[in-house]
Amino acid sequence: MKKKTIWITGGSTGIGKALALNFANKGWNVAISARRESLLKEIADANANITSFPLDVTDKSKCKEVFEEIRKKFEDIDICFFSTGTWNPKKEKDIDVEQIEDVFKINFFGTLNSIKAVEEYFKNKRGGKIAIVSSIAGYRGLPNSTGYGPSKSALNNLAESLYFDFSRSNVTVCLVSPGFIKTPMTDKNDFKMPFLKTAEYAADKIYDGLVNKNIFEIHFPKSLTLILKFFSFLPSKLYFSLISKMTKYQKKN
Repeated sequence: MKKKTIWITGGSTGIGKALALNFANKGWNVAISARRESLLKEIADANANITSFPLDVTDKSKCKEVFEEIRKKFEDIDICFFSTGTWNPKKEKDIDVEQIEDVFKINFFGTLNSIKAVEEYFKNKRGGKIAIVSSIAGYRGLPNSTGYGPSKSALNNLAESLYFDFSRSNVTVCLVSPGFIKTPMTDKNDFKMPFLKTAEYAADKIYDGLVNKNIFEIHFPKSLTLILKFFSFLPSKLYFSLISKMTKYQKKN
């Protein structure tokens, strides 16, 4: 039986790395991409099912070039998992326009560049799955999130829009909305993260959602995401009041 193949961006650390190991351990071919070539090589050298393809997703032409390299090596690609992201909590507390531009360049446009690189392939193939990693921060506005939250909200809307476009070609678009997962990125947070889970937990949930279930959104842990989904339907005045109390956010006098 021919081995299936997944391409994972953001594969050097965190959820991307954990998912790469998860799929590799289950016998898949795994192509991993990220900017840090040394970390990718370390992961690939330790696992025969993982191959490194260094990439800066903000480079549109390079995204296409790397995907062509992956196609040449594995021929058939079954899933693309786009999880590149950045977050700097210290710069999110005020409106730092340059910081917000950088966040969108990586989180939103980096993901968009990756999707564009595989669009023609999947539409011609008339099958396969594209997974876009967002966050619970994309559901509604949160304190101290001037760039990250809006970038994830944009990805939510993009995923829904692309769902219609790709479904005409029998290609599945999936949205992944993790809660708080312990990764080098969330280690920067200076606040208590409720229902914090490991990257391995996230990888198990994502694998199950991508391989065993036919759902648009994979969100976890449910103990947190279902609460926030309920909050998303609340009137703004009530939502602002609840979030302010939960985060102990106070207005400046």
